[in-house]
Amino acid sequence: MSDPRNVAHAKKVTQEKHHLQAKIKPGKRKKSPGAVQNQQVETAPAPEKVEAPQVEQKPGDLEKSLAVLSKLKDLEFHSRANIETLAELSLTIEEELKQREFAEAIGALYSTQDAFHTKIAAFIETYQTKCESLK
Repeated sequence: MSDPRNVAHAKKVTQEKHHLQAKIKPGKRKKSPGAVQNQQVETAPAPEKVEAPQVEQKPGDLEKSLAVLSKLKDLEFHSRANIETLAELSLTIEEELKQREFAEAIGALYSTQDAFHTKIAAFIETYQTKCESLK
C-alpha cells in the first residue's frame, strides 16, 4: 500500500510539471527549435529566482512556514521513536535470540536512522530561525 502523503506529493509534482510544460509549449510555436532549447534552460531557473523574494513578501508565508516546521518536528519525533524501536529490536536480536548474523544489519539501520535524526534536528533549528525572522 502506498502512503496517501506520497500519492498527494506525486500528484502535486505532476501538476507542477504540467504547468511548467504549458508555459514552455506556447514558446515552441513562436520560435525556432534552437531558440526553444535556450529558452527552456533559462525558463526553469527564472521562476525560482522570482519566487524567493515573493516568499518574504507574502502575508501568509509565516503560517505556511510554521505548518512546515510543525511537519518537520513531527518527522523528528517519529525518527526518535524509530531509533528507540531499533535499539530494542537490536537487543532482542543480539541478546535474546542470539541471531548474531543479523546484528550488523540492524546496527546499520540504527546508524542510518540516527544520522537522519541528527540532520533533521539541525535542519529544524535552522528553519525555526527562519520562521522567527518572518515574524
